[in-house]
Amino acid sequence: MTRNLRTAFFSALLVIAVAVPIFGLKLTTVGIRLEVHNGDALTFWTIAACAVAMFVWQLFRTRLAAGWAASPSLPAVPASAGNFLTLPSTQRYIIIALVLVALVWPFYASRGAVDIATLILIYVMLGLGLNIVVGLAGLLDLGYVGFYAVGAYTYALLSHYYGFGFWLSLPIAGAMAALFGFLLGFPVLRLRGDYLAIVTLGFGEIIRLLLRNMTDLTGGPNGISGIDKPTLFGLTFDRRAAEGMQTFHEFFGLDYASINKVIFLYLIALLLVLLTLFVINRLLRMPIGRAWEALREDEIACRALGMNPTVIKLSAFTIGATFAGFAGSFFAARQGLVSPESFTFIESAIILAIVVLGGMGSQLGVILAAIVMILLPELMREFSEYRMLMFGAMMVLMMIWRPQGLLPMQRPHMELKR
Repeated sequence: MTRNLRTAFFSALLVIAVAVPIFGLKLTTVGIRLEVHNGDALTFWTIAACAVAMFVWQLFRTRLAAGWAASPSLPAVPASAGNFLTLPSTQRYIIIALVLVALVWPFYASRGAVDIATLILIYVMLGLGLNIVVGLAGLLDLGYVGFYAVGAYTYALLSHYYGFGFWLSLPIAGAMAALFGFLLGFPVLRLRGDYLAIVTLGFGEIIRLLLRNMTDLTGGPNGISGIDKPTLFGLTFDRRAAEGMQTFHEFFGLDYASINKVIFLYLIALLLVLLTLFVINRLLRMPIGRAWEALREDEIACRALGMNPTVIKLSAFTIGATFAGFAGSFFAARQGLVSPESFTFIESAIILAIVVLGGMGSQLGVILAAIVMILLPELMREFSEYRMLMFGAMMVLMMIWRPQGLLPMQRPHMELKR
């Protein structure tokens, strides 16, 4: 009992120490100065109630846990249903259904909904690319946003200095990101786990700082603006076309509608996601896909089977970075502006969270996790001050409830039945 009392006391103090600076203090801008003000009384009473609740829970945790175990259990999801959802054939049909919904979505949804769906598709592409490195090859990459930045700035620079269009710059951006992925693969060939994560994290920060400091080339913190939008066989979706070009609505004799540009960008993002899914599915059926999974399970056994881990790691980094380059190129075309602040570490964390929450190696899981991770913050804009807190709480609950992810990839296995 004394031990529980001590634990309960320190747990309550920890709640107060963490919650008071976050919720009880407010920063306001007065001129050029920041002033700290105390929150309202309701906030402090809420913190006190949470501290008391933590104290009671830690003090009587053993008895409460025993009572909970003795109480009737809640109905659980049948194991057969869980196995059915993780079957590759089931996930394939669900993906096909989602694609069909995505095809008709922009023609019935509002402009804002289509715009959010386009952002979700960008993160789906990024999640699928990182899933090759983390979910299939088992290499923890915390600097994936660096390849995203390389693809975005490749198109921005080609458009700004040389007048290249989107469709010509798209494969170049993917190739440049692949080159950087290949170059990153060499220093990390002998690294694993935490050491690999630290090196890749440093790589992402190096890319961002270089883009910020190479002012003459990249524009520094201001970035590059005025990036050309994608065209459809030379037809633009602007109200007026540049000299020597023609607009989409004039060519087909339609009235100008600004939503046509949003729908066109959405369809491009959907096309890139479908291309990503097709290529990854083909790779998984090839020896290189099996080699990635073998490397993830046991590198020593992989060497013993005669495989070359160097080639396998380099291929994972290179192919994964290629899709990030495609996504970055499209991001630059959609925004019309790129700056180093768009490629911070939090972006890598969000993409990694999408892969982990969706299920390592699961393509459908990545798609669903991207929808949840991007859509929930948009729905919680009224709680803008607490969005990151809710984001962290959701991740903690997810790790407790579904540590394997929303829809983990089912591995081939054999069972012995009596």
